[in-house]
Amino acid sequence: MAKKEGYKLVAQNKKAWHDFFIDESYEAGIVLAGTEVKSLRMGKGSIKESFVKIVDGEVFILGMHITPYEKGNIFNKDPLRTRKLLLHRREIIKLNAAVAQKGYTIVPLKIYLKDSLMKMEIGLARGKKLYDKREDIAKKDQRREAEKQFKIKNL
Repeated sequence: MAKKEGYKLVAQNKKAWHDFFIDESYEAGIVLAGTEVKSLRMGKGSIKESFVKIVDGEVFILGMHITPYEKGNIFNKDPLRTRKLLLHRREIIKLNAAVAQKGYTIVPLKIYLKDSLMKMEIGLARGKKLYDKREDIAKKDQRREAEKQFKIKNL
């Protein structure tokens, strides 16, 4: 069976970019059941309130919601169950050291379909202060205003 080439965004965590400075990002595989994959392909998943935790050298995502597959029956799993992420050992060691020493946290950024495999992008993040968030909002407003002025000028 030939692999389909491509990229399809399934879910994105926009709040993570608002609440954290993302220093590094990693691509991880997700251990899923068949009905969960089908549900995610239909776009019925959310990572807004989820977080990543390292336990005994293994990486897990907690709080990720995948709506049960409509046509599934007894094979549907719990929507909020803990799921394992697949990373290389050296990446896990690096993430664990950063979280333990420097006060970083690991947040899920997006879930996407890559070459018929479900992947998740996780980020090594530092928390933003309130004034940092205000700066970002002000920059977005300035950019939006400049684009608006440019559009009016060129009409």
